[in-house]
Amino acid sequence: MSQTSVRHLDVLECRRQFPALFRKHGGLPVVYFDGAAGTQVPHRVLDAVCRYLVETNANRHGVFSTSQDTDRMIEEAQQAVADFLGTDDPQTVIFGPNMTSLTFALSRALMKTWKPGDEIVLTRLEHDANFTPWILAAREVGVVPRIVDIHPEDCSLDLEDLARQLSQKTRLVAVTCASNAVGTITPVAEIVKLAHQVGAMVFLDAVHLAPHRRIDVQAWDCDFLVCSGYKFFGPHVGVLWGRREWLVSLPAYKVRPAPDDIPDRWMTGTQNHEGIAGLYAAVEYLAEIGKSVAPEVTTRREALDACFQAVQVHEETLTRELIEGLQALSDVRIWGITQRERLHQRLPTIAITHARFSPRELAEFLATRGIFVWHGNFYALPLTERLGLEPEGLLRISMVHYNTVDEVRRVLAAMREVD
Repeated sequence: MSQTSVRHLDVLECRRQFPALFRKHGGLPVVYFDGAAGTQVPHRVLDAVCRYLVETNANRHGVFSTSQDTDRMIEEAQQAVADFLGTDDPQTVIFGPNMTSLTFALSRALMKTWKPGDEIVLTRLEHDANFTPWILAAREVGVVPRIVDIHPEDCSLDLEDLARQLSQKTRLVAVTCASNAVGTITPVAEIVKLAHQVGAMVFLDAVHLAPHRRIDVQAWDCDFLVCSGYKFFGPHVGVLWGRREWLVSLPAYKVRPAPDDIPDRWMTGTQNHEGIAGLYAAVEYLAEIGKSVAPEVTTRREALDACFQAVQVHEETLTRELIEGLQALSDVRIWGITQRERLHQRLPTIAITHARFSPRELAEFLATRGIFVWHGNFYALPLTERLGLEPEGLLRISMVHYNTVDEVRRVLAAMREVD
């Protein structure tokens, strides 16, 4: 991954491209601090979806122009997403309905290679979509799941416990790249190295990382990775990447007429073509940011590198402002990393609880102020159970690059009303 000197992100220019950000509540613009549950989309994504349905809507592999245009668009989208994921092989990019469905499909394929007494390693930091599919697969074939603990004081992964759980019996390590509940980033390259030392495959859940930091499957040396387009400014399309050797050799669950080459053997049924067109446009939107902050870049991959460098700087500013403001409120507890010098180890996803109000009550109050946030466990049930936060869970304030310091100050002002 290249390191380029980049300009500051022009947040106002980014915001102008998102029609949803013009919505108002009580005369004020809505504050979308719900990005971890799904981001808003720029005009170019909306245009790409509409343009596909109006001009190119057809199924694949036909001899007529709209079908051939669809084939071409999907191939171009795979190349764009390959650049987004950091791979040189676009045929290893698989589209599907969502990350959860793709994970279930892969879990069924992988379990055919396991035998009773084998082990898999999961963690308490996971979204349940990277937990329960593997638990169910393991149960079906007699494989032992081992669960890596966290450090509750900062919600970081216990790497010493991870090393203890690994053995020559380990067949798979499934781990998130970043917690969707508390924002902790995991050291995936280190985890992959530890897992490969005992011969285990590594499956990475990059759903929450994708809008914030650069993904690089080649540098990380993982075996599989999943993400979701609607978390990085696109439509509801799931993405699975896998090493070519595994995608070719593993048993894919597919219908008989479907091709047996990759990526088609894993892309079951008719795909969401208009969604894929929108996903392609979302990657191009991010690449355009990269070109704006580093005009000297010459390739899409270099542009994406530059984009995420600028995004990280901006988002760390938002995170610092929000954490320091929340720390001044006596009844608020922040769950996760809070030290200024460790902000690079977390994302702008801040989870809190309040001494006097439930997460739902806080979310309802903030909604009256035009501030949209989520409450509950966000499907990160392994984590909220470990922290003893069920059934009420957390209040999650989750930002992305189109959010501003002024919006952070609005949420802090609102929180001071209830403190």
